[in-house]
Amino acid sequence: MTGKWVDGVAARRPVAWVAAVVLVLEALGVLFLNWVLSIVVDKQQMSMAGVDPGAMTTGAWVLGAVFALHLVCCAVLLARIGLRDRPPGTLGRIALVGCAVVHAVLGAFAVGLVGWTAFAVLMAVLALLVLTLTAYGTSYTVPTDISNDEDTAPDSPATPATTPARPTN
Repeated sequence: MTGKWVDGVAARRPVAWVAAVVLVLEALGVLFLNWVLSIVVDKQQMSMAGVDPGAMTTGAWVLGAVFALHLVCCAVLLARIGLRDRPPGTLGRIALVGCAVVHAVLGAFAVGLVGWTAFAVLMAVLALLVLTLTAYGTSYTVPTDISNDEDTAPDSPATPATTPARPTN
């Protein structure tokens, strides 16, 4: 089957683009949330274990900025994946898996602290990340230009080392 099906996966480019847009929106939400948190901490002069309230305000900003930067970097990576239609490299895959793990852990905390709506949103983002990672999974094949060893047949075509994504009748 040709057309929208590429290596057994349909619509993987749009999923990568949607995930990139969602991560940018989430980064903006994280920045806004930490801005509000820093204002509340500053106005109420909150302190934890004797830490200066100014340090708490700065810490909220820094943590929000670092997390938002991570989300934006993952969004740029997803946009690049969607644009080029190629899987991410090792470092990119590690960043996306880390982002997925953070969303899974935040989703687990969100159920008890915020509610099921926040959990559903975080799981939707997690699903987009996992779908992108699996849709652009590497296809390991045995190269055909291997020298003629005992283990290989002389004219054997490249064979997949993993099971195919759909039946190959």
